[in-house]
Amino acid sequence: MDITETNTSSGALSVSGLNPRRRRPPLSCSLCRQRKIRCNRQTPCNNCIRTKNRNCVYRSSQTPPQHGNGHEEGQTRELGWIHAPQQVNRSLDNSADPSPINYRPAISSGPQTAATSSTSPSTPNSHSSTHEIEMLKSKIKQLEHQLAKSTKSIPDTCAPTPVSDIETTHSHLAGTFHIHNASLPSNQGQMVRRSFIHKRRFFGQSHWISSMSLFRDIVEIIEPYIMAEGSKAILGLQKCKLLGKKIKAQRTPQWPVPMTTDLPSKDICDALVDCYLRTSERVYRVLHIPSFKRDYATFWEPGTRYDPIFMVQLKLVLAIGCTTYDDELSLRSVAVRLIYEAQIWVAEPEYKARLGIPFLQALILLFLARELLGVDGGMNWIAAGTLIRTAVYMGLHRDPVQIPNLSGFASEMRRRLWNTILEVCLQSSMESGGPALISVEEFDTEPPRNFDDHDIDAEHPIPHPEDQLTSSSIAIAFRKTFPIRLAIAKFLNDLGCQGSYEEAVHLDARLRASYKEMRRTIQGYSIHPSQFEVLMLDFVIRRYLLSIHIPFFGPSFLGTTYAFSRNVVIDTAVKLFDCSRISLPSTAGPSSNQSTSPDQIDFGRLTMCGSGFLHTPFLHSSFIIAIELKSQILEEEGLGPVSIRPDLLSVIQDAKALSLQCIKTGGTNIKGYLFMSLVSTQLDALMQGVSEDELPKLLIKAAEDAEEKCLSILEPMAAKGQNENIGDVTEPDSTTALPDISDDWDSMMTDVNFDFADMEPVSWMLNSIPYSIP
Repeated sequence: MDITETNTSSGALSVSGLNPRRRRPPLSCSLCRQRKIRCNRQTPCNNCIRTKNRNCVYRSSQTPPQHGNGHEEGQTRELGWIHAPQQVNRSLDNSADPSPINYRPAISSGPQTAATSSTSPSTPNSHSSTHEIEMLKSKIKQLEHQLAKSTKSIPDTCAPTPVSDIETTHSHLAGTFHIHNASLPSNQGQMVRRSFIHKRRFFGQSHWISSMSLFRDIVEIIEPYIMAEGSKAILGLQKCKLLGKKIKAQRTPQWPVPMTTDLPSKDICDALVDCYLRTSERVYRVLHIPSFKRDYATFWEPGTRYDPIFMVQLKLVLAIGCTTYDDELSLRSVAVRLIYEAQIWVAEPEYKARLGIPFLQALILLFLARELLGVDGGMNWIAAGTLIRTAVYMGLHRDPVQIPNLSGFASEMRRRLWNTILEVCLQSSMESGGPALISVEEFDTEPPRNFDDHDIDAEHPIPHPEDQLTSSSIAIAFRKTFPIRLAIAKFLNDLGCQGSYEEAVHLDARLRASYKEMRRTIQGYSIHPSQFEVLMLDFVIRRYLLSIHIPFFGPSFLGTTYAFSRNVVIDTAVKLFDCSRISLPSTAGPSSNQSTSPDQIDFGRLTMCGSGFLHTPFLHSSFIIAIELKSQILEEEGLGPVSIRPDLLSVIQDAKALSLQCIKTGGTNIKGYLFMSLVSTQLDALMQGVSEDELPKLLIKAAEDAEEKCLSILEPMAAKGQNENIGDVTEPDSTTALPDISDDWDSMMTDVNFDFADMEPVSWMLNSIPYSIP
């Protein structure tokens, strides 16, 4: 049989006889073909990722079986493979036929001839027809066209696929959790934390635990000592935990709690209503204040029959007002009981009959009360889903102009409530690390109009100019920044987001621009807003700014790629901490000698005595600053004394004082103060050059001292409870099994009152993630 050899501009083609068996192209990579394992045909493939093989190569030719007919041994047939992009393998992988395209060139049925290269001299065997060569070229072009068409049908394959890695860590104090890390090619191989799994919960990057893992060495140092039999540190932790459970049991009423008319005295109720109206209602517009005050005055008149929905609203307003009533949150137990009664009423199976604006107002107030008082068990993000779906079911996601027969009053109230629901649901997403559950394409409701409350009572109200301050101005200002803040939440918590650093920097620029525009609007008001409103605006925006860069804070210690994020995180953390530090005159902050305005006191009580979105950044910021201080000490290369920023060092000392203050105001979880004590001791030891052998002793001593201080606060607190005997918890037996002390690290930021027996809160505060400061 004749041999035909062709060398064209399209590639080298050589045919060595006719083979009746079709040869499929090699679609697997070299490693998978060699090991004879299934390959997903991506670049790199799944097996190369798992085995950390850096050379995932796809061959463009294969060596077919040799045939006789007088050919010299070793002669091969090269098929004209198409050098397509990497996406070709993916498109073929998704096809039903693993080899849908016949790569075998068309061979004429006539005698085989040989065609020489254009650079080679002619041979006597050059009898191949020009028609056959043209057929081969045409076939190649056809195959290229088919491959290009199949590639275009899958546009998502063009996006870079992050290389994922899952690390599992465990400690006796923290339990087991899994960290999902990912790296994009643009990140130069550095891994960035994407999400976390602990027991039955999944958390995105905005959750506060994402930056707590950089204290891995503290856990490794103290765990062998703290877990030793008869350890004073572990006994003290046992006693504090059991006392905390006692105290929470005293505050928590028996479930279910019947709805009653029992309220505090009228003087206290008046003060609590005023606390609510001058704080929460200024930011989260829920009530029409003139109508509420009118109904409230009528409620106290003798012989008045109360409306159940108004009674629920009033109880929740009183519960929220308790957070700013005094520095000690002395009415915490009263607030918890009021929330439980409202929760029972909401849970009654008369949902459809109640569906209306007053019921939706009650749901929003219940959401806020549960978060601010910590009566949520970390589950408020789930309640946010119910809240937003209730609003959508009522049509609040459509602008009132799309709904017939609505008065001006009803239209404006619907806009206000929808605006508030968007705000609290977005905040719950950031606090819990869950998806935001909403997008700007899913509603067309416009922002609230610039009305005072008494304006919308008119038949045809006319909004005030934008530069005039009204009771809705702050809510409108928040709404203008909502799209960029929603984009940040999706960037951090959505599963499909790649989370590249370039996108993070872009979101940072957009948020700063939006914030500057908001400040110019506020500064243009003829009457300035209250200092509480200004503090709230600044606090919330900085909370989002911090969250953008937190995923890149750990990797920033390994190189200069994320140096910008490191600077932003530290500066923002200091400013967030100062918002809480300057607010309470009892703290030891640098501004404690200055006069503190009532608005500052209100904001300080809300961030210190409350919980949730406004309380978490307090300790979160202090931990971040501690990480930076530790890095500065370890990176010091001089021979003289270590030089660190004094403003950062003062934050650590004030954080200890404020953490202890949180326990004095009724908090039952000591782990925030305990950990700040350990961090402070470690920093002092590093600055003093303490040896590694002495450091464990200092840390254990710090833990024991911190637990003694907490016990001195918790024991009198527990003794106030009626019919409670704390003798069995103040002296636990060292031989008894250690209780699960790793089940409330998530509630370190809150004072959880709902007892979800089947749920296991976050417990990995003291555990580690792959980063460690060099």
